[in-house]
Amino acid sequence: MKLAIVGVGKLGLSLLEGVTRRSVLAPQDIGLIDIHTERTAEIAERTGAVLLDPAQLGRAERIVIALQPRAFPAAAEWLAQENAGYISTMAGVSLSALSRRLGTKRVVRVMPNLGATIGLSQTAIAAPKEAVQAGDHAFAHQLFDAVGDAYDLPENLFDVFTGMSASGPGYAAVVAEALADGAVRMGMPRALAQELAAKLLVTSGELLQRRLHPGLLKDEVASPGGTTIAGLSALEAAGVRGGLMAAVEAATRRSTDLGRDQE
Repeated sequence: MKLAIVGVGKLGLSLLEGVTRRSVLAPQDIGLIDIHTERTAEIAERTGAVLLDPAQLGRAERIVIALQPRAFPAAAEWLAQENAGYISTMAGVSLSALSRRLGTKRVVRVMPNLGATIGLSQTAIAAPKEAVQAGDHAFAHQLFDAVGDAYDLPENLFDVFTGMSASGPGYAAVVAEALADGAVRMGMPRALAQELAAKLLVTSGELLQRRLHPGLLKDEVASPGGTTIAGLSALEAAGVRGGLMAAVEAATRRSTDLGRDQE
């Protein structure tokens, strides 16, 4: 068996669907393990993947650990298998902690975001030389390229990547909700306001990717004495820019704290 996915939540399921849809792996080459056995059995039957129990984990060449970080210490004993490579999606769990608890240097650390559920994730990847030499790093790229864009990143930047990119959909959702609330306050029907706010963020993202700097897009929209510059002035007065920066900082520090719990 080429891969076992331990933890078949939103991310584990998205990875399974992405790699099989893109023909990176055949469903029968993927095993699934999760404490919610009834749901996991249904997923296995629907997708053609193989339902495993922990005692069968040794059948897998590589293992994706898609668990909550707090569950890792208790699970590490049965997760540790001879001759297996590991790919961890656990926030804050360092390569050194993975290696120590699993008893191998064949460990890859990845950090995707919720975009994986629609094939649009941004995923950071880091690995030691042992995982590179064993092909685990390249294999992780194959997996996460199937659900979006994957980036090699130094491990010291993983916490800030988590605080910005992995947590970012939550911040964007608050921005969208606030924009819709503003429109409702000014008389727009709620359903229309929410639809427009969501589409606005999608369109703005596409426009931003075509500019060298976000400020260029802002300047294109903000004409002298116009509506946009009036709105931007209100945002600055409310401290929105500083609030978003503080959110990234707080989430980064929380990711660091989660990692300390594993050391």
